[in-house]
Amino acid sequence: QTLDAARAKGVRIATAESCTGGLIIRALTEVAGSSDVVERGFVTYSNAAKREMLGVSPASLADHGAVSEQVAREMAEGALSRSEAQIAVAVTGIAGPGGSEYKPEGRVCFGLAVEGRETRVQTIDFGPRGRSEVRHATILTALEMVQEALAVL
Repeated sequence: QTLDAARAKGVRIATAESCTGGLIIRALTEVAGSSDVVERGFVTYSNAAKREMLGVSPASLADHGAVSEQVAREMAEGALSRSEAQIAVAVTGIAGPGGSEYKPEGRVCFGLAVEGRETRVQTIDFGPRGRSEVRHATILTALEMVQEALAVL
């Protein structure tokens, strides 16, 4: 359980979400007593929100696009630096429907920033499973990343 692990380590969590629109922070806060572990959530659906709320570089957005590991890294690092959390997870992707040859439906980029450590990024192509399924898989993956980070703190 993510919250129990964070509580045991004295760690607070922040999220930076684009394609999930706040569903990760919702999953965390569904649990009673989560307020001692969940610090805040940023829902940055637009590029302007990514820039203004998280400090994502306009150059990164222009050069790599919103759905990129570079932007996921900057989202996670921005959430960490603009909160009182020690762990921040970020997601940006194409839940669908739609996509392109270069950025297909179901592609999600993840960032995980942990205080005092190198930020981890990864991209997963979940495939064109449909919007709801891609978002669900994204939530589970983001929570797994947080749990893995907590296990080695």
